[in-house]
Amino acid sequence: MHPGTIHTTHRFAFCRRKLRADVMAAFPTLGTDQVSVLVPGKEELNIVKLYAHRGDAVTVYVSGGNPILFEVEKTLYPTVYTLWSYPDLLPAFTTWPPVLEKLVGGADLMLPGLVVPPAGLPQVQKGDLCAIALLGNRAPVAVGVAAMSTAEMLTSGLKGRGFSVLHTYQDHLWRSGDKSSPPSLAPLALDPPDLSEEKESVQADPALQGDLRRLTLEGEEENGEVQRMCGEKSLSEASEDPSVRGLNPDPTDSKTLQEQMDELVQRCFLHALKCQVRKADLPLLTSTFLGSHMLSCCPEGRQLDIKKSSYKKLSKFLQHMQQEQIIQVKELSKGVESIVAVDWKHPRKGSILEGGEVRTIIINYVKRNDLVDADNKNLVKLDPILCDCILEKNEQHTIMKLPWDSLLTRCLEKLQPVYQVTFPGQEPIVKKGRICPIDITLAQRASNKKVTVVRNLEAYGLDPCSVAAILQQRCQASATVTPAPGAKDSLQVQIQGNQVHHLSRLLLEEYQLPRKHIQGLEKAPKPGKKK
Repeated sequence: MHPGTIHTTHRFAFCRRKLRADVMAAFPTLGTDQVSVLVPGKEELNIVKLYAHRGDAVTVYVSGGNPILFEVEKTLYPTVYTLWSYPDLLPAFTTWPPVLEKLVGGADLMLPGLVVPPAGLPQVQKGDLCAIALLGNRAPVAVGVAAMSTAEMLTSGLKGRGFSVLHTYQDHLWRSGDKSSPPSLAPLALDPPDLSEEKESVQADPALQGDLRRLTLEGEEENGEVQRMCGEKSLSEASEDPSVRGLNPDPTDSKTLQEQMDELVQRCFLHALKCQVRKADLPLLTSTFLGSHMLSCCPEGRQLDIKKSSYKKLSKFLQHMQQEQIIQVKELSKGVESIVAVDWKHPRKGSILEGGEVRTIIINYVKRNDLVDADNKNLVKLDPILCDCILEKNEQHTIMKLPWDSLLTRCLEKLQPVYQVTFPGQEPIVKKGRICPIDITLAQRASNKKVTVVRNLEAYGLDPCSVAAILQQRCQASATVTPAPGAKDSLQVQIQGNQVHHLSRLLLEEYQLPRKHIQGLEKAPKPGKKK
């Protein structure tokens, strides 16, 4: 920003109140306390009137010696000084460090200069206010307005003008402050998903009864690994289930809206205890437990509203959980209740188990019920529960005993596999079946030209449109995104030529995906051969 005439004035408290209200209206993600810090009540607040080099009238708000906000045509914008304190205030796009010099010189940000993260670009509409950061540091260095929506950016193949830049680090507005440098903030967008070794885990068959279904709350949380699940649907699966999506009951579901809300309240309660609350957190205010733990466990697309459940009030629901002996609630101060104890070993289902844990449960069950054959310690007598769990109907009257290894194998085979993938800063994604690898194939088109086809990117948190845009830019070849044949709600990327080498570098080196989850890398062109 290049100022012309500058005129400084001082305003009184009413200006601060109005400014705070304007800030909260322009940036609703800021809380009241954050706005009070940004626009302090006692420190001197200066209002600077200036004119940009194009003649635009600009109002700058200065606090603590730094410009914190500027206003053009009744629209408020944060300065880089403010964004360094609140880096997530605006949708942030990333560019390469050498681009900064061009931006400071007055250039707009062109789409070829964007760095596309694995999860895709932030979703914005044309005219939205955005922050611009440099690769390797999340601290914004520029403020701009989107020249097109994210969908239009991807459709264009990341070509053309992306953002009209209004203000940058090192411009005249920045120089009117203390001229400090951007802080070092660790980037979040380029973190790869955590895909560790897949462990042998299982999902419990509904026929499992008694002690085979006594799973504890303690020690079950396993982050960053592809796993399977035991018991009920996970939260992420529930959010995809049309019978429980939204607040309206499914017409085909016999459950009423109230019954569905009861299930959601209990599910969020148990998930919060399992994944968020620790012994060191107790005693825990019941209001804090609801606001900071239960609500954050609500699946995407659902709305947790205890008033629409049969309990109506949180206190009544927690009393019910206390009667179930899961928690203990006490009034530690007048009118204020706290959770003071949790039975971490209370039996429940729906938790992640590894194969080894299932074996331990079965062995303990056999020993506790004295089912080891007295004449042959290698054999296990089958009681009615084990018969129902592992035997076919035509076997239940003919097989009375099984060797240990056969018993364990049959139990594991009866259980349904599920895999779990955890991405940094996100709830684990749990789905039925086994995770499919990213599939890279070469196809021959009618023109006798080869194309590279990539499928199953979504399972690893990769946006096919973003991957196509990156490949089109790097390979200088046409790339398209089309529905994947035979796969519901899945897309595939097609790019002209044999581009397996570029894909290998992108997936293995930049996104750091394990090689075992990618098939087709061997199809890269050999040195000296044409693509």
